Order: sequence, then C-alpha cells, then structure tokens
Amino acid sequence: MPSPALTMEATRITAIVIFLATYMVVAIGRLPGFRVDRTGATLIGAALMVGCGVLTLEDAYKAIELDTITLLLGMMIVVANLRLSGFFRMANAWAVRRAHHPIILLTAIVLSTGVLSAFLVNDAICLVMAPVVIQLTRALKRNPIPYLIGVALASNVGSTATITGNPQNMIIGTLSQIPYGTFAAALAPVAALGLLVTTALVILLNPREYWTGERLPDAKLASHYHGWLVAKSVLITIVMVALFSLGSPSPRSRSWRAACCC
Repeated sequence: MPSPALTMEATRITAIVIFLATYMVVAIGRLPGFRVDRTGATLIGAALMVGCGVLTLEDAYKAIELDTITLLLGMMIVVANLRLSGFFRMANAWAVRRAHHPIILLTAIVLSTGVLSAFLVNDAICLVMAPVVIQLTRALKRNPIPYLIGVALASNVGSTATITGNPQNMIIGTLSQIPYGTFAAALAPVAALGLLVTTALVILLNPREYWTGERLPDAKLASHYHGWLVAKSVLITIVMVALFSLGSPSPRSRSWRAACCC
C-alpha cells in the first residue's frame, strides 16, 4: 500500500498535468488531431480531475460558482439587446462623422471599448466590437489590424475597472462581498491610465498608420437601428450600473439574479 504522503504527491502531480494540458489546448484553440475546441477541452479537463481522483464529484459541484455564471449570463443578455437594437451601429456611424484622423479614430475605439468592457463584460464587447471595427476601417480604407489590436487590449484593460468587467472580477466580487463602488473607486483610475498607455503603444508601434497628416475620407455607414429598443436597452444598462454602484442588489441575493436577467 502506498503511503498517504506518496498518494497525495501523485494526486498533486496529476492535477498539475491535467491543468497544464487543458490550458495548453485552450491557448492553442483546439486539440490537434481531434475535433475538440476550448469548451470541449475544459469539459474534458474537469472530467479528468474527477475521474483521476483529484476532486470528488461533490467537490466539483461546489467549485461551480453559480452566482458568477448567472451574472455573466445576465450581462451577455444586456449586450445582446444593445447589439440587436442597432446601438453599436449607431455609435459606429457617429464615430465616422467625427473622426477626421487615424489617431482620433483609434482613441475613440479604445476608449469606447474600454468603457463598455468595464460595465458589460469584456468577452462580449470584443465579439461585438470586432465586426464593427472591421466595417468601419474598410469604409475608411484603413488597415483594420492596429484597430483590432486596440480593441483586444482595451477590452482587457477596461474590464479591470469594475466587478462586472470580466468573470475573474465577478468571482472576486461575489466571494469577497466587496461593494461595487469600492471596487470601481480603487481600480477605475488604474484602468483609465491603462487605456491611455494602450493608445500610446498602438500608435508608437504602428507609425505608418498613425504618424501621418492624412485625413480620413468621408464615408457613410448604414446605421439602421430600432429606436425604442435602443432607448430601452440603454436605460436598462444605466439603471443596472446605477443599482450595482449603490450596492443593491447584493451579488448573492435573488434580486441580483433577477436584475441581471431582465
């Protein structure tokens, strides 16, 4: 019979191997030679943790943070309503009319992506902003890559500002019970500084795109939107953020879940 210390060490090594293998597949995007994407790799990794005895099934169930999943679902529903209403297309057309230089356009994209990611989950904002930026840069005959890099960086930087910015912050918020306003007051200045640094770095690393006196051409973009749905979606977003900032509802209360899924 192996000693308890040896068994514990073997379990620890098994957990590390499964963890690293899972993250490697997540980083690559798929398991080479198999039709397994990131989601499949995560499920396989979780199953192996239980199957290899690293976690009991009961402990695995306890490790699922339902408050975070519910909040994440609610935020994605809000973003979906904003997208379907045409809010992002409307903002896109507004930016085209006012951005007369590539640096101004980049600044507008970085700031809008960062602010939206702070309140509406960075993953969803990336999915929404990427096609918008591609359409925008094509209409203006610009290289979309530096602007898409700006979106990717700004979404991560901006999401650090609040509890609802990304799933990691949601877990911290629900487990620690740190008030939404307290969290934002501590990290929003850091995120704001990070967005300025992000803009500066993208400009410095892409001199051909931004170090120019060339003005952006006039372009007209389709901005079809549903007025009532835009107004309702924006109002719900503002009310939701206001309630979070005021500390109501609590992350672990039923009213929190209801507010997120409206």
